[in-house]
Amino acid sequence: MTLEDHIKRRIATQGPMRLDEYMTTCLLHPTLGYYTTRRPFGQDGDFTTAPEISQMFGELIGLALAQCWLDQGAPAPFTLAELGPGRGTLMADALRACARVRGFVQAAQVVLVEASPALRGTQNQTLAPHPAHWVERCEDLPDQPLFVIANEFFDALPIRQFLRAGDQWCERQVGLKDDRLIFGLAPALPKPMLNDRLADTVDGDLIETSAGAAPVVSELARRISAHGGAALIIDYGDWRTTGDSFQAVKAHQHADPLADPGLADLTAHVDFEILAQAAAPCLHSRPTPQGVFLERLGITARAQSLAKTLSAEALQNHIAAHRRLTHPQEMGNLFKVMGLYPPGQTAPPGVEP
Repeated sequence: MTLEDHIKRRIATQGPMRLDEYMTTCLLHPTLGYYTTRRPFGQDGDFTTAPEISQMFGELIGLALAQCWLDQGAPAPFTLAELGPGRGTLMADALRACARVRGFVQAAQVVLVEASPALRGTQNQTLAPHPAHWVERCEDLPDQPLFVIANEFFDALPIRQFLRAGDQWCERQVGLKDDRLIFGLAPALPKPMLNDRLADTVDGDLIETSAGAAPVVSELARRISAHGGAALIIDYGDWRTTGDSFQAVKAHQHADPLADPGLADLTAHVDFEILAQAAAPCLHSRPTPQGVFLERLGITARAQSLAKTLSAEALQNHIAAHRRLTHPQEMGNLFKVMGLYPPGQTAPPGVEP
């Protein structure tokens, strides 16, 4: 049985699925889900993330957190964590760059929040010989100073979508018609949890919510506030989003999110306002465009240094990678960076309070 068959059978017997249920099934079904069965990263996968584009990305992220660690008195031991670490490339680049920061790597206990057994194996190979530990949930992170990276993690958390109808909302669902998966709308109902969005929307506007995002941030913030540390959240999105951002990517191309369930990545833009509200009692920075963030951390100087050892095609690829990460027309403006940090401490380098 394919995952599409499984979803169709469930809808036929139980009725239309909420969008978050559909996303969860597609991405995390234990035997047929996208992340449990596929290796999605890189040129041979379905998409390429910033760490796979250039080593500079992970290096600068790592050094930014190392500076936070120094600013907070170099606590030891501490947890260096990454949420959804892909192939482990970002963490490997961060550890290599931070080897020059006296005591940082030695004090770091690397913990990766990863549910996929297949990806855990890849991460273990990438990070060797540096020891790492794996947990499935942020609740399982150690209670000690926490310095954490979340790059393209929140965009993959399941969302719900609601279409405004007067003072009520119609929830978008996935249904079945003529043996095909289709989008539909549930009847309009009051949604008290969306009352704050009545002031900035009109009839016909669509908004998205993610029930899983706030608890993750709250869990990180609790540890950082109590024990010290910092978090860097990097993702595409903005402050208080409106509109349909639900999308599928397959073989580096946009695809129909209802076609081939389990065979394409499903994501949505991140609402940074929701993350900021969940961060209390931690402080949060403004969402900073990724290009601005990386330039503040010195990516151009690092790119020029690396370029001295390159020529021909390798040099052109390096120049293209720098542009892709920073240029406003590429990832530079689409992706934002938000920092979390304890009261009484300064914001991580590259972001503004």
